[in-house]
Amino acid sequence: MLNELLAAEGITDETDVEYLHLLVGDWQLIADLSFADVVLWVPSSSGGYTVVAHARPTTGATLFNRDLLGARATGFERDLVDRAVRVKDLVGQVAEAKSLGVSAGTDDTEISAEAVPVVRHGDAIAIMVRYSEEVRRRGSSRLERNYRHSAMALLRMVVQGTFPDRDAPSGARHGEPRVGDGIFILDHDSRVDYASPNAVSLMHRLGHAGEIESSYLAEVVSSLSTELRQVDETLPLVLTGRAPWRTELEVGRTSVSLRAIPLTDAGSRVGAIVLARDVSEIRRRKRELLSRDAMIKEMHHRVKNNLQTVSALLRLQTRRIDSPEAKSALTEAMRRVSIIAVVHDVLSQGVESEVDFDEVVDKGLRLTPELTSPLVQVSLQRNGSFGAISSADATSLALAITELITNAIEHGFPVEKQEGLAPGETLNGHVWVTPERDGDHLRVTIADDGVGLGDTQSPGNGLGTQIVRTLVSADLAGSIEWQAREGGGTVAILDVPLRPDSYD
Repeated sequence: MLNELLAAEGITDETDVEYLHLLVGDWQLIADLSFADVVLWVPSSSGGYTVVAHARPTTGATLFNRDLLGARATGFERDLVDRAVRVKDLVGQVAEAKSLGVSAGTDDTEISAEAVPVVRHGDAIAIMVRYSEEVRRRGSSRLERNYRHSAMALLRMVVQGTFPDRDAPSGARHGEPRVGDGIFILDHDSRVDYASPNAVSLMHRLGHAGEIESSYLAEVVSSLSTELRQVDETLPLVLTGRAPWRTELEVGRTSVSLRAIPLTDAGSRVGAIVLARDVSEIRRRKRELLSRDAMIKEMHHRVKNNLQTVSALLRLQTRRIDSPEAKSALTEAMRRVSIIAVVHDVLSQGVESEVDFDEVVDKGLRLTPELTSPLVQVSLQRNGSFGAISSADATSLALAITELITNAIEHGFPVEKQEGLAPGETLNGHVWVTPERDGDHLRVTIADDGVGLGDTQSPGNGLGTQIVRTLVSADLAGSIEWQAREGGGTVAILDVPLRPDSYD
């Protein structure tokens, strides 16, 4: 959405767009430390300024209950943003709530608005504005003072182009620490200048009973070295706040995610912020999921092995039977069991609940040549890709497609057509499988250049056709039709609404 909003305002330079993505991806930190709403304005292609992003604080109440995306700057905000662009530095102003259209407080509530230009190559490509109640800015608690002091340091870094750090690991992670989880504010010597109550509680859970403030965070953690189960090589850099890295440590049953944000001013290091979060429960659930995925994978593997055993037993039984009809029936049953085994074989190779259906179809195509007579050479070809298909649909769809291919081979190139061949001559035929995927809708065409449907224009009511009709209508909730192929042969068209991933 941000890409689209920026493009609509004429901002298409890849490096500028990437930088704004980095800023928006990390500015929740500023909103939470400031107890304030943060809004990103960009110059509009039609003049003025437009809102393209908005972050609400998780540490306090928002000032805007309405959606700001697409709003245009007027009056007070237009003047403030213009001034920030002109001076290319942080500017602030206090206004009454009614002049900003905020949803909090009364009309005469004073709102502080600070505009921070995002400067690239000497030009302000965007303006970040922080909105907060003036009475909150005068909050006297030690936590609020330290939070706002850190937020102001980050705002200065935005002006100087040093936050966010382009070399820092980007992208949100599962278990990413947030301001409310726990924060250590370090001075320029890497001593703990302030530790939030949640951060202190977290260190106590790790086993540290002493003071934290005025101590080196690295020394506090190293005192737990006998209990540490995992030490990452980046841990010292994170604990001293000297590099914008993330890491994890584990003490006993407690897992902690850490993230460091160095604070600089005019190129000089002035301190750092270290965010900490107890991710023990997240890690436990992740281990459970991995265990479950491994169990599901093993289950598919065992089902595949059992089906292959059943197929082998059917093959042995086929060899002991003299009746051609019985041999044919057992051979068909063996083929159907084998295609189901193929689906479970593909599922057993990964932990996803979706199947690479191209692999299933290709393996199924390799099973069908044995159905043909020695006098017939049928070329099987897949044109296009099925893509990933939910395991809930995979088995029924694989069976239906295999039955249609089998019918195309058996009925498209019948025995009576082979009887007129000269000695040593073979009958050449083709079967084409063409999938067309449009989101969650799949259309599959199975065409052959055989004898065609004849005058009845119907595929008949054999067991294979009945199986296909049942699978398509009952299991796949789709439809199927047969028609004559231009140039000779038959075309079967399968339309199926696919189910989404069952894990979503």
